[in-house]
Amino acid sequence: MRLLVVSVMIAGVLAIPAAAEATQLSWQPCDGLALECATVSVPLDYRKPAGRRIDVMVSRKKSTNPAARRGVLLLNPGGPGNSGLDMPLQMAEAAPRSLTDAYDLIGFDPRGTGRSAPNTCALTPDQANLSKLVPYPAANGDIRQSVEYAREVAKQCFENSGDRLPFITTANTARDMDRIRVALGERKISYFGTSYGSYLGAVYTTLFPAQSDRILLDSVLDPRDLWQGAWRNWGPAIEERFGDLAAWMAGRDSTYGLGATPKAVRDKYFALAAKLDAHPVGKLTGNTFRALNRVALISDDNFPGTAQMWRALDRGETVPDIEFPIDQSMAATLWGVACNDAPSSRDVMRYQWDVLADRARNPISNGMPSNVWPCAFWPTRRIEPQVRITDRGPGNVLLTQNMRDPSTPVSGARAMRAALGDRARLATVNQGGHGSYLAAGNACVDRIGTDFLVSGVRPATDVHCGPEPRTARKEGAPHNRKGIS
Repeated sequence: MRLLVVSVMIAGVLAIPAAAEATQLSWQPCDGLALECATVSVPLDYRKPAGRRIDVMVSRKKSTNPAARRGVLLLNPGGPGNSGLDMPLQMAEAAPRSLTDAYDLIGFDPRGTGRSAPNTCALTPDQANLSKLVPYPAANGDIRQSVEYAREVAKQCFENSGDRLPFITTANTARDMDRIRVALGERKISYFGTSYGSYLGAVYTTLFPAQSDRILLDSVLDPRDLWQGAWRNWGPAIEERFGDLAAWMAGRDSTYGLGATPKAVRDKYFALAAKLDAHPVGKLTGNTFRALNRVALISDDNFPGTAQMWRALDRGETVPDIEFPIDQSMAATLWGVACNDAPSSRDVMRYQWDVLADRARNPISNGMPSNVWPCAFWPTRRIEPQVRITDRGPGNVLLTQNMRDPSTPVSGARAMRAALGDRARLATVNQGGHGSYLAAGNACVDRIGTDFLVSGVRPATDVHCGPEPRTARKEGAPHNRKGIS
């Protein structure tokens, strides 16, 4: 998983009433999670703060050392649309004791998602397909089926959740975060967000600079040209990251027999995709294969399983159906944020031209990054302008970013760094994959991130961490495993 042109005055005015709404949260055991949960009531439409309200579900894992506690660390795993209730558990598993001593870890399901007034587009099993949710064109680049899908699901979204869906925006989620701060009784909040969560955090600290303590944004979304530009950035980023997978497979040719050189591995990818385009294996089509390989690029940990799948396909062996379940509220929130945050083209022919040009430049993704989304058929206008990320506010932001990220490329982190100006510092890591701090297995960036959150020590200048012998990522480490953005 970018741009913005808005007046921050709107958010400033809307933020004022929150202070009068502080309530004592009623913490209860969180169903299915070893956490406490509570609900925070927020306006559906912040332009009408006394109007209809929805409940946002919040989770908490308290500091492991109350004497060392310095505040709360609000968490978001990205998406848009990923549930965040379990993120305190993931963070506690991955983080050093100094961090879990310093903070109560706070998760939440963003509005419209999971247990926070979830929306639905009532997707059928065939529609809830990863290669359609993140839309791949036909093998030859034809987008007619993608257009039909986008038109259908836009209609379904508003038939099923149209009363709430227009208010699913990044700015409103940031305002909800400030209501969470008030409900927790905190003067300021610290924040860790990854992938789309990086952009959400940048919007929060732009709208609420005085309420922002230490803000760590990981795997950073480009704030320019949202959202169509964010998707188009995937094309060259996937090409570059695929080189890591191809080199890894080539280095193990004697094990998997998929090519002795990166070029041979690349050729094998295209051959397998074409074979599946012509003759799907169960539910595994050419586009599902392409989508699964894109997700595999998120982490080196996925490479062995991907190579095993390739080998089975290459040898004509049985390949089990690979399920990638799509949550209904995640899909609705993904489209809600993408279509409500920023304008999208409605020129279908332009999408077709762009797909054909993109697949020629970046054949691994076959034109997917330029394809049509439901936003082309969204029936409502945006309720407010886009938030313009600015450098106004204290110098309290740290960005962490892998150099070869297939979902949020380093160019986006540099653009966010420029937008935040001297408020921010950028720590880059010479590694591939989506997820840097506590996810890349790089001690340098982990140390920088932890020192910032725990002690407030921010690098004097931007820094670069070289590659290190990779350590296995701890199970549950907080990065976006769903691979949306």
